[in-house]
Amino acid sequence: MGDNAVMDRPINRRAIPEAATETIWQAADGHTLRRIDWTGATDAPRGSILYLPGRGDNYEKYLESLEEWHRAGWRVTAADWRGQAGSGRLGNDKVTGHIDDFSTWIDDLAHLWEAWIAETPGPHVLAAHSMGGHLVMRALVEKRVDPDAVFLSAPMLGMNGPPLPLSILHGVAGMMTKVGDPLRQAWKWSEKPGEMPVDRINLLTHDPDRYQDELWWREHRPELVMGPASWRWVERAYASWRMLEEPGALEEVDVPVLIVSTSSDKLVSHAANVRGAERLPKGELAEFGEEAHHEILREVDAVRDRAMAAVAEFLDRVAPPAPK
Repeated sequence: MGDNAVMDRPINRRAIPEAATETIWQAADGHTLRRIDWTGATDAPRGSILYLPGRGDNYEKYLESLEEWHRAGWRVTAADWRGQAGSGRLGNDKVTGHIDDFSTWIDDLAHLWEAWIAETPGPHVLAAHSMGGHLVMRALVEKRVDPDAVFLSAPMLGMNGPPLPLSILHGVAGMMTKVGDPLRQAWKWSEKPGEMPVDRINLLTHDPDRYQDELWWREHRPELVMGPASWRWVERAYASWRMLEEPGALEEVDVPVLIVSTSSDKLVSHAANVRGAERLPKGELAEFGEEAHHEILREVDAVRDRAMAAVAEFLDRVAPPAPK
C-alpha cells in the first residue's frame, strides 16, 4: 500500500500510528521520560511541532491532532511531563500528581527543547494544553526556549476557582501544605477510589466517543492512570501563576502566540487567558463559548475543526515554510 493510501486512511485514535515511534529520553538529571515522534510526512517537511499535554494527561489523548499535523507535513514530537503518564511518579502512590516545583518541569522542557531543535527542521513550533500551556509560557518568560511560534489550547494561565485575590488563594494553599502531608491529594477523586467521577466528561468535552478514547487507553495502559494533584502541586501552581501576573512578564515575550480558550472552561481561567493574549505583544486569541469544554482539541467535530483551522491559519501566517 502506497504512502498516499496510508495518509488517506481514517485516523484510529486507539492505536499508535504506523509512522510514529515511541521512545524514552533522559532529562538532565537522568530521569527517564516518554516521547513519541513522527519523522515527517514528506521529503521536505513543513517544519516541526513539539507538543506537551496537560496535568494528569498523556500524549495518547492527542494522537488524532498529532497525526493530522504529521499528515499536513509537520515533523511532530510529543512528550510526557516528569511524574505522570509513562514518565514515572513523584508522589506517595501511583495516581497522585505531584511536583516539588514547576521549575523542575521547565528545566526538563529546556533540556528537551535544546536537543529537539538540533535534530528537527524549522520553523520550530511549541504547542501545549492546559498545565502544559502554563509551563510553556513560564519557559517563554524566562527565555528558556526560543520557538518561531507557539499555540496553546486552554492554557492554565490562571486557575478557575474561588473569586478571591490570588495572594489569599496562594496563602491558603501554602497553609494546607503545612497542616498535613504536602504530598496528599488536594481533592477527592470519586466516591469509589480509582473510578473516574461520573460527571468528569462535562468538564472536558461534549464528545462522548473522544472521552471514551481516554478511558480505553487507561484500561490498556494502566500506567497512564492519574487522579488528583497533591497540595504541593496546588501551592506551586499558585506561586507560578503569580510569576506570570508580574508586570512586564508576558509583555517581554516577543514570539507569536495563539491562545485557544473557551469561556465555558471550568478548570482554567478563561479571563486570565483573554488577559494573557492582550498582554503578549504578538498574542492572538481564538475564543469559544458554551459549545466547547476544556479539551477543545478533543471536542465534537464542528468545534474541533474550527480550532484546528485557527491553528493552521496562524502557523501559515507567522511560521511559513522555510525557503527551499
